[in-house]
Amino acid sequence: MWRCRLVINTRGVVQKRNTLCLKDDDSGDHDQDNSSPKDGEKEKNEEEEKDSNTTKRKVAVPGAGEHPLQYNYTFWYSRRTPGRPTSTQSYEQNIKQIGSFASVEQFWRFYSHMIRPGDLTGHSDFHLFKEGIKPMWEDDANKSGGKWIIRLRKGLASRCWENLILAILGEQFMVGEEICGAVVSVRFQEDIISIWNKTASDQATTARIRDTLRRVLNLPPNTIMEYKTHTDSIKAWEDFHGLVNASGGR
Repeated sequence: MWRCRLVINTRGVVQKRNTLCLKDDDSGDHDQDNSSPKDGEKEKNEEEEKDSNTTKRKVAVPGAGEHPLQYNYTFWYSRRTPGRPTSTQSYEQNIKQIGSFASVEQFWRFYSHMIRPGDLTGHSDFHLFKEGIKPMWEDDANKSGGKWIIRLRKGLASRCWENLILAILGEQFMVGEEICGAVVSVRFQEDIISIWNKTASDQATTARIRDTLRRVLNLPPNTIMEYKTHTDSIKAWEDFHGLVNASGGR
C-alpha cells in the first residue's frame, strides 16, 4: 500500500520552487581564505545563528490532504576532499541539512529538485535518515547498529538510490523501527550504497534487511554485500587517524 502511494502522481504534486543548488563552492573544501578578521567574525555569527535556527526547527508535519509517511525523514548532503583526514567535529560541520518531510507530496517536492547521484562530482554523499537521527556513527540511534554496504560500478547509483529510498519510505523492509537511514556515496572509481539499522546484534533483522535489499535493488545473486557494525567503523577510523598522527600527517 505504501509503495503505491509513493509512485502515484509523481509529477502532479511537484510545485514550483527554487532548485536545491549543491555547488562545489558550498562544500567547505576550499582552503584559501582571503577574508578579513571582521568578515570571519561575521561568518562565525551567521554560523552560530544558523545552528540556533537548526536547533529550533519545527518538526515536519503533513499538509492538508497530503498522504502522511509512517516516519518523518530528513535529506542531508556532504562533500569533502579525498585523502584529507577528518575529525568527528569537522565531519559533523560538513554535513548540510537539505530539509525534512512528513508526507509523500513533500518528499517529491524535495526529490524532484535534487541533483541525482550520478550527476554529482568529487567525493560526495546524499543521506536520507529518519528525522532526529544524524547520519553519524555516534548518534544514539546508530551507535549500537551497523550497515549493509553494496559497491556499485559507475552509472548505477541514481537508479539504485531511488529504488532504495522509495522502499524505505514505503516500509518495504518490514523490520519495525530498525531502519535508521541510507547513504549513497559517490567516489571516483565506484559508488557505494548503504542502509543503516539500529541493532547490529540482531541477526534475524539484519538478514531480513539484506534479503529485502537484494529484492528492491534487483541485485544479481553473486552481488557481494558486506555488513559492518558502526563499532568496527569507529575503531577503524581511530586506528587510521592514530597512524596518520604518528607519522606527522594532518
